[in-house]
Amino acid sequence: MLRVLSAGLCVAALLSSCAHKQMIVVNTPQGTPSALHANINKQIINAVEAGDGDYTLRMLRAELDRDAKNLTARLALADRYQKLGFTEVAIEHCRLACERAPDSDEAHIALAKALREASRTPEAADIIANYSASRASAGPAVWAWLGMLRDDLEDWKGGETAHRKALALDPARDEFHNNLGYCLLRQGKNDEAAAEFRAALRLHPHSVIAENNLALALVGNSDNSSKEAEARMQSVADPATAHNNMAVAFIEAGKYAEAEKEIAVALGYNRTHPAALNNLRLLGDLQDRPAQLPARAPSESRWEKVASAWYRFWGVSSVPPADEKKTNNPGSPVASR
Repeated sequence: MLRVLSAGLCVAALLSSCAHKQMIVVNTPQGTPSALHANINKQIINAVEAGDGDYTLRMLRAELDRDAKNLTARLALADRYQKLGFTEVAIEHCRLACERAPDSDEAHIALAKALREASRTPEAADIIANYSASRASAGPAVWAWLGMLRDDLEDWKGGETAHRKALALDPARDEFHNNLGYCLLRQGKNDEAAAEFRAALRLHPHSVIAENNLALALVGNSDNSSKEAEARMQSVADPATAHNNMAVAFIEAGKYAEAEKEIAVALGYNRTHPAALNNLRLLGDLQDRPAQLPARAPSESRWEKVASAWYRFWGVSSVPPADEKKTNNPGSPVASR
């Protein structure tokens, strides 16, 4: 992102702002010497790199000045630059960390994460793959990240191998079971995926992600499984969202008729549910026909709702027919309390 400042404002901006974006370009007023222009730009760039105006950056850089091999400070500095939007600077600090600590899982994972943030996932996957292949000491987090990066690239077989390696090294991590389950689910291995999501829930019973993923894995397996799926989805979401999530699972499975029914139910609960409306349009595109909102079920009038509540209060099991209510027939039976 480019931020444009006039020459007269650049100093004030540096003193008051802690989060500059990538590069600040200065518009030089007409007649200003080019040497001055270049000097101002150089000062701004130096300020960005030195962390002028940001206390945390200054302290971390000072720490590295005292000890250039301080891995913790280097990675903290990279993380700070990343949060401020200087992705390329963060990547270079992560590279330096990997060079100075070639056997550090933490440094290589940080580099992979920074590259992924920069939409350079193939490069990130290659770095982690090479690191894990060359070091028998690579820990479970390295393999978990390799699995996620391969999932990002839709290399599901490669992702599955990496996720299983992470679990073999640390089977007590619920997120590792969930990650493997997701990878299996994307391959259509719903039963295996469900087993992994159940394992994740045994380790972390309140995991909303694992609960929702298990519901998706159960959709369409059998009548009983579908009922369990709906119950699980409704336990972690409102009814409209739960039915919309069911529709997503059906869409991914190519079961468009079932998906349409679920969307109709979702919209019955919430007529303006954004995700359900989007999925309805998606279904129309997939089936080459215009998307249509399901007909709204007839609702009781305000009078009918009041009358229903009145009859329930007095113990009557059903409301009299409409014509009887309209005539207000004094002979109509009314149960006593």
